[in-house]
Amino acid sequence: MLFTDRVDAGQRLAGALGHLRGADPVVLGLPRGGVPVAYQVARALGAPLDVIVVRKLGVPYHRELGFGAIGEGGVRVISDDIVRRGHVSEKDVASVERAEAAELTRQAQRFSADRPRVGIEGRTVVVVDDGIATGATAAAACEVVRAQGAARVVLAVPVAPPDAVSWLRTLADEVVCLSTPRAFSAVGEWYRDFSQTPDEEVVALLAQSAADPPEAVKSEDVEVEAGGVRLAGELALPEGTAAVVMFAHGSGSSRHSPRNRSVATALNAAGLGTLLFDLLTGPEAADRRNVFDIEVLADRLAGATRWLRTRTAGPLGYFGASTGAAAALWAASSAGPEVGAVVSRGGRPDLAGSRLPGVRAPTLLIVGGRDTTVLDLNRQAESALRCECRLVVVPGATHLFEEPGALEEVSALARDWFTLHLVSRRP
Repeated sequence: MLFTDRVDAGQRLAGALGHLRGADPVVLGLPRGGVPVAYQVARALGAPLDVIVVRKLGVPYHRELGFGAIGEGGVRVISDDIVRRGHVSEKDVASVERAEAAELTRQAQRFSADRPRVGIEGRTVVVVDDGIATGATAAAACEVVRAQGAARVVLAVPVAPPDAVSWLRTLADEVVCLSTPRAFSAVGEWYRDFSQTPDEEVVALLAQSAADPPEAVKSEDVEVEAGGVRLAGELALPEGTAAVVMFAHGSGSSRHSPRNRSVATALNAAGLGTLLFDLLTGPEAADRRNVFDIEVLADRLAGATRWLRTRTAGPLGYFGASTGAAAALWAASSAGPEVGAVVSRGGRPDLAGSRLPGVRAPTLLIVGGRDTTVLDLNRQAESALRCECRLVVVPGATHLFEEPGALEEVSALARDWFTLHLVSRRP
């Protein structure tokens, strides 16, 4: 995965952190390059932004290779293996550490001057950097926030080598990394623009975040009336929203699906409203036969669409996953122009059967490249559809898109499809 710049990386990373929206998190960026990434994350989560000052200890003849790191509060992390293999003497270690300690003090004063620090005690803290090489700096950052009383530590980065991520999972409560390439030599090679971030930019972003703290799109708990029953849901309508996307969850899933919530966060960030709701009641969901009753699920979705029309008059789209995709296409076949676009993630559109030719809404089918059985079924469905249709295969992804970067690609594809067909084509 190649990022355009740190802003692009931050926006993509924010999409993978949507499950933290309700956790009242604090976002801490590692200066300097981690702060522009963290700023985008903080905006998407509606969280306060601050810095955590940690300094890498670089091998004297190869500064990009870190043999350790130091952080505020006297935290010190040293990789004995790199010290040994890099032939770094005790004298060199002491010299580098003195120089970096001085820079750590300077940065802490520079970035915190005349600005109260954000309190993190007892809170979920998201530590953000623009990438990880050896992991020593990130490890030190995790230790610093632990020492300052964080209740939960989430480390979030766009790119890192697999071995570093494995190690850091033992230090943080959660690690979110979009890409873990095996052929890894430096963070900068995964960015088109990896120009240096000056102190002035860090100070400006912190001031901007403090002066105008962003608000996350607030969701409202609702009861959706559909098919003679009341279904629990969450409705999020960004200010000035142009369209709303309704989510039809797959078999065994619900409005709490972390994958669908992650996609919803990306859509909200793009100004699209979302309705996440359960297609079945609790007792109904306990009977596995119901999750494959596509006709009932489609009827519930159609009823929810009528309910939503009492709240908003803008264009509507459907996002379906697994069996929910079949329900979305079935409902769209009866809705006519009422539904402006459909997106299927790892869906079973084949279960909509004879209803497929009746779908008029532009439809995007997204399937993982390693989800071979479902891919074949989607190809068959693509042939049966008579509407504008596109099948996109995410290379290396399995059915749940759990691979690094896979779900973020789904979110970007869905965002662009709905923006094109629900917003850009409005009369």
